[in-house]
Amino acid sequence: MTFNPDADISGNTTRRRGRNTAIAAGGGVGVLGIVALVVAMLGGPDLTGLVGGAPGGQEQPAATGENTLSECDTGTDANTNDDCRMAGAEVVLNEYWTKHVDGYVAPSLTVVDGQTPTQCGTASNAVGPFYCPPEQGVYIDPTFFQLMQQQFGASAGELAQLYIVGHEWGHHIQNITGVMDRYPNNGTGPESNGVRTELQADCYAGAWLGDATELTDDNGERYLEPYTDAQLADAVNAAYTVGDDHIQEQSGGFVSPESFTHGTSEQRKYWFANGYKNGLGVCDTFAPGVKL
Repeated sequence: MTFNPDADISGNTTRRRGRNTAIAAGGGVGVLGIVALVVAMLGGPDLTGLVGGAPGGQEQPAATGENTLSECDTGTDANTNDDCRMAGAEVVLNEYWTKHVDGYVAPSLTVVDGQTPTQCGTASNAVGPFYCPPEQGVYIDPTFFQLMQQQFGASAGELAQLYIVGHEWGHHIQNITGVMDRYPNNGTGPESNGVRTELQADCYAGAWLGDATELTDDNGERYLEPYTDAQLADAVNAAYTVGDDHIQEQSGGFVSPESFTHGTSEQRKYWFANGYKNGLGVCDTFAPGVKL
């Protein structure tokens, strides 16, 4: 259990969109597919063309209907339903960032059912959660967490899921505060802007989770229960799993720092923990002389 069962999350504006269709040949994602989806995770490129998804010359999914998550009203709903957990995360994230960013404008959050087209490519569990800057929108298919657990051996428990959503929200903060404009993509490598951007988003996610248990709804109920040591370890494990070096090793290849886009496992774990322990003030990964 992560959410306080009595917490009010009825103010969420999370939408559900897509269609529940297979996203990979053979009824599942194979070894190449799981590497592609984890590389894509947390802001990476759309690699579904490698795993049987729509991009890469295949038929694009048609636009489908959309509805709000009207069933997600309480912390109990968030604890028992993955879609509602995402909706609850939206409420708490907006509560947090409203306090820390002047003129904060919330992103949209879309829970994907199967797959759906976006301005940034196809959203599906093969791509993983991502932020689409031109839409100012976060897309996430909760079945992605099951794929992480079942096919990659990664931890993806409740707090780990909140870390992942918090990371994508971090990209939104970078967008609306001008970080993305000041530090545009300059290629790959261990000191690249891309790596610094991802590590900052990890730090933002940690800072949010570090304060989130103190945030309350309009009735004074805390949104989140205190975390257990096991939950925190699970969130740290999720950060570790998506390090560039770990992914490259797990794919059977060799570690190539010059191809890094997200940072090493140790870096991702460090920056998440740094934000969690010390807050937003330590999250400037672009500061001169900062050690990644």
